[in-house]
Amino acid sequence: MNRIWIDVEDLFHYAASMPRPSGIQRLSFEIQQALVEQFGTGGAIRFLRHDLLHGGFREIAWDEVVALFRYMVTAGPAPAAPRQVIEPPRRGWLRRKLRPSIQRLPTTVREPLTRAVRHQLECLQALAGAARLQVASWCFLLRAAHAALRPHHKSPSPHDSASPPGPTEKFGATVQAGDTLLVLGSPWWRDDYGELVRLARARHGMRFALLVYDLIPIRRPEWCDRYLVIAFTGWLDEMLPLADAVLTISRATARDVAWHAERHGIALAGPITPITIGHGFGVAPAAASPSPSLPEAGSYVLFVSTIEARKNHMLLFRVWRRLLEEMPPGQVPTLVFAGRIGWLVADLMQQLDNAGHLGGAIVIIENPSDDDLAALYRGCLFTVFPSLYEGWGLPVTESLLFGKPCVVAAATSLPEAGGSFARYFDPDNLHDAVRVIRATLEDRAGLAAWQARIRREFRPIPWSASAQSVLEALAAFHAPVAPEP
Repeated sequence: MNRIWIDVEDLFHYAASMPRPSGIQRLSFEIQQALVEQFGTGGAIRFLRHDLLHGGFREIAWDEVVALFRYMVTAGPAPAAPRQVIEPPRRGWLRRKLRPSIQRLPTTVREPLTRAVRHQLECLQALAGAARLQVASWCFLLRAAHAALRPHHKSPSPHDSASPPGPTEKFGATVQAGDTLLVLGSPWWRDDYGELVRLARARHGMRFALLVYDLIPIRRPEWCDRYLVIAFTGWLDEMLPLADAVLTISRATARDVAWHAERHGIALAGPITPITIGHGFGVAPAAASPSPSLPEAGSYVLFVSTIEARKNHMLLFRVWRRLLEEMPPGQVPTLVFAGRIGWLVADLMQQLDNAGHLGGAIVIIENPSDDDLAALYRGCLFTVFPSLYEGWGLPVTESLLFGKPCVVAAATSLPEAGGSFARYFDPDNLHDAVRVIRATLEDRAGLAAWQARIRREFRPIPWSASAQSVLEALAAFHAPVAPEP
């Protein structure tokens, strides 16, 4: 039976420097989990990391992926998580103290510094792997010498044989021609990823399928670090011709991929297929354990997002200043920014500090756990999402999942995510944003009716539907897989 091998290295790479998952890690985990729930582990669905020592891939257990993801979305490590899984993103005292300062460094300093540290860690991991290999070699030589000195008439013992196959050998022995290497994450940070794909094709006869989230570094490079623009563009241009199937998370992204391929003369092996996107959290949050420092329910409007330039936090800063100037005192709720502080927002953070966060009217909750996010969604009046460019818009569908109205930018993929349940404004127009948000605040009866309609009519899409749409997209070249009995 043909198998699907999912590359999960980007989750471990991301967790080494970031405390919480972004939309990419959440979405890919959800699809992976849905595939595991449908097919089980150790059968048709397998998981891979990169083998830094030998090159190529090595197989890992699904439990390792779950343990790491649980660590990232909760306040601390899962009690049963294996030690080796939670070590890379471990948050010691020094790291907790340094992280906020590092994240506020200019990108020209922070990105090279982060890459240098990451490369040093990879070197240390490779050295550790080399040491393990050397020890294994010594053990093998000792066993061989011992076997040579034994009497020839003695039957060999199972313990005299060489060590059982390691994770790399296990993958090589298990993979079959026609199996699929599936990338659901974002390993664009590996500039030699094309070599890994070509090696998998040459050695094992594998097919290759790629999920594309967005083309922001290509379409709107002004919102990205220069290193990201160069690395991502080169990576995508190399990956697209290698892909037997190109999947996207929205019709908007599919249009962007088609535009880019045509503009640069990239021949695609097959059609570009948008997949269905599900709703909800990967690890069910416990309603009873959010942080006690969260704002009072009903007192705030919520914006869930990494704080970075394209997310358009600056627009909401200006909107809230206008609302405080024009509306009666006490009628403007607190605006909560929930997310980590990203890049290209030094001006915004300075202006917030200079303005005293508008007298406390704007609150930043950095790196909230999933428990905190669930509590924030439940307690907000409504959510806002003014992003200028998205591949999908998970915070929009999360808001609807919690039965909360969402005021959304009418840009790129966001109307696909919000549909008829959201209200829209022009993210480039301050006056339009003020108009829509103020009307929502002043019409509390209308807001209650809007919320009631969402809770009555919104139908969440299960992640199993996303997994099924991935399987259907792969069906053109991949034989259907059957659930384990």
